Amino acid sequence: MRGMTLTKATAVAGAVAVLTSGCLSSGDSTSSGDKSGGTAKTTVEVMFGFGGDQAAGFKESLEPWAKTNGITIKYVSAPDTFQTLIRSRVAGNNPPDIGIFPQPGLLKDLVKQNKLQPLDDVLDMAKLQSSIVPGFLDSTTVGDKHYGAPVDINVKSLVFYNKPAFTAAGYEIPTTIDELMALSDKIKASGTAPWCIGLESGPASGWPGTDWIEELVLKQAGPDVYDKWVAGETKFEDPAIKAAFDTYAKIALTKGNVFGGAKSIVSSSFQTAANPMFTTPPGCFLHKQGNFVTQKGFLSEAIRAKIDTNLGVFAFPKGAFDTVEGGGDSAALFTKGDANVTKVLKAITEDPTFGGAWAGPSDRGFISPHKDFDVSKYGNETTRSIAKIAYTTSGIRFDASDSMPAEVGNGSFWKGMIAFTSGQQDEATTLKKIDESWPKS
Repeated sequence: MRGMTLTKATAVAGAVAVLTSGCLSSGDSTSSGDKSGGTAKTTVEVMFGFGGDQAAGFKESLEPWAKTNGITIKYVSAPDTFQTLIRSRVAGNNPPDIGIFPQPGLLKDLVKQNKLQPLDDVLDMAKLQSSIVPGFLDSTTVGDKHYGAPVDINVKSLVFYNKPAFTAAGYEIPTTIDELMALSDKIKASGTAPWCIGLESGPASGWPGTDWIEELVLKQAGPDVYDKWVAGETKFEDPAIKAAFDTYAKIALTKGNVFGGAKSIVSSSFQTAANPMFTTPPGCFLHKQGNFVTQKGFLSEAIRAKIDTNLGVFAFPKGAFDTVEGGGDSAALFTKGDANVTKVLKAITEDPTFGGAWAGPSDRGFISPHKDFDVSKYGNETTRSIAKIAYTTSGIRFDASDSMPAEVGNGSFWKGMIAFTSGQQDEATTLKKIDESWPKS
């Protein structure tokens, strides 16, 4: 669901209708020659999978630059249809000049079809490597070439809490998984469920559960195992992945640990799952989710109005490793050798000041991938603290299910989390079925 900075549901919702995509601006793509003998389009088309406040923030960040440089940007926003639309445009030999991809798996699929241009001779990759949160550029690397550069990121290794109630109860922020487990037990002993969890997301139900597994694989098994798992070299039935499912079950499926009980998890919407934290008394104290939970449509506007006072956040505690899980949008190049297309690509990826208007003052869910971005641009302290988690981490890994083949990442893995969490099938069967769904070639 890309319209709220959520990458996962886009793949399924994209099947709805290509015609629902909208252009925020329009213009022709007339080209003129540049001094190097190449082309320089007067209109550059940029297609992306986010909408609403995010699309507005992106446009407000790019438009002043475009006007200064005499370039018209054709903005194509496809929050519900990006995957379908980009595939149909490519198949029709009519791709946009630049595509901003919410899922590395889709980008890599088009690389295999030789539809995207490598960026190594287009962008200053050494500069990006030093500026971008470490590990993120790897998500769009194929072989030894880079095909994508991040425009924005989201941070998923987060636990949110009701700050006043948490403080009043005397609870302390955990720094290890063992401490997190101990805190959960302490909250439960007080008579309140420690966690609020929701996996319902329409046709994409289950993806929040995959975030839990991905988090635990990173923290318990580490980034090397994670990378092999994403590539299909480490199976779901491997002990390292099974251990992540075991820990998830201990947290989510233990009696009394989740508001509404374990069986309510699959029917609770991921968008509203955190709301019981703010009832009186609180229905739960902890909620794992990405930074997009601070956007409109999740918490009530009353809570958001004083978000720094009401909402606390801490990094999901480390286990043996401290790598952070994240997601985001990466820009890729379809049009080769055009001076103005290259200028636009550089503006949205290389410039560490890009996104200032997107970042604030209202919370539009934007976090810059550049570690040297001016954090004072973020609209509140909550977002600043989340950004600092990303900027100070030793490394970040892109959401695994968004990087796996669609049959798995957006298919059997999602469905498996629903079946396992609801008790429809046991862990061993779930892991086996997901492994069996992996493409043979």
